[in-house]
Amino acid sequence: MGLCQRERTLSALNSDFHARFFAHLVGLGLKAQAPRILTGGRSNYVWRMDPLVVKLYDQSSFNPLFANDPACEVAALRALSGTGMVPHLVRSGCFEGHHWLAYSHLKGTSWQHDPAPVARLLGRLHDQPAFEGLPKGVNGSAMIDVQVQAILTGCSDVDALRSLRPDHPVPPAARQTLIHGDPVPGNLVAHDGTLTLIDWQCPKLGDPAEDLALFLSPAMQLLYRGAPLSADEAEAFLSAYPDPQVTARLRLLLPWFHWRMAAYCLWKAEQGGAKDREAMELEIAALQSISPSMA
Repeated sequence: MGLCQRERTLSALNSDFHARFFAHLVGLGLKAQAPRILTGGRSNYVWRMDPLVVKLYDQSSFNPLFANDPACEVAALRALSGTGMVPHLVRSGCFEGHHWLAYSHLKGTSWQHDPAPVARLLGRLHDQPAFEGLPKGVNGSAMIDVQVQAILTGCSDVDALRSLRPDHPVPPAARQTLIHGDPVPGNLVAHDGTLTLIDWQCPKLGDPAEDLALFLSPAMQLLYRGAPLSADEAEAFLSAYPDPQVTARLRLLLPWFHWRMAAYCLWKAEQGGAKDREAMELEIAALQSISPSMA
């Protein structure tokens, strides 16, 4: 995408803006009849306009863990086109200072059950070549530590979480791959007997264990599916992932990833998130349940 004027907050946009935006899409030749806003995401405006989904980005707010980069999403959809792992990109652009993209609507539902296909999908993704312009992800416990400390600087009630910092170092992974960066249930669409990943605004060149940790996260499962994975579901997921070296590394890093997610949920809770404090408590419980002998 080309340069776009400085983004204004989406919350300030009114129905007149929406009408102009939809008219702009129609003028470009896109079908925009009876747009219906979709729910489930935690940022951006997303509409279903059969046969399309249209996303309008809100880049006015800061998020310390999940980026919201429209250029990265467009690059990911182009790079992975034809693999079945991403929806088909139709068009992207900028309208009155706001980036947008349109992709083909997938007739399916958000993932709910059977984690093994998710593990196999992520295994396929992590074998794909990285594309140019990917930001670097965290790699190793030292980088996760720095990231958590940065998140906690934006929070007020931090003493309890700081006291839970894991004390076993895990070195950086030798191999970094393309990762999705947010493979939560709401971003996995089950359709036609397969799974497709959507919401590619925060891909990275990173440690594939990070994607696995994000899917396993009890907080993310609660917020997007309604309940954490059971122990059997978590083990089925790990058993189905094709690279045992990555899953072995994940087991070492899980305390660090639980600690990071707990910090993020605290940050979200202090921003007004309704269920984020409950999600934080789940991450803390998961962290405390892991025996230090795992390290």
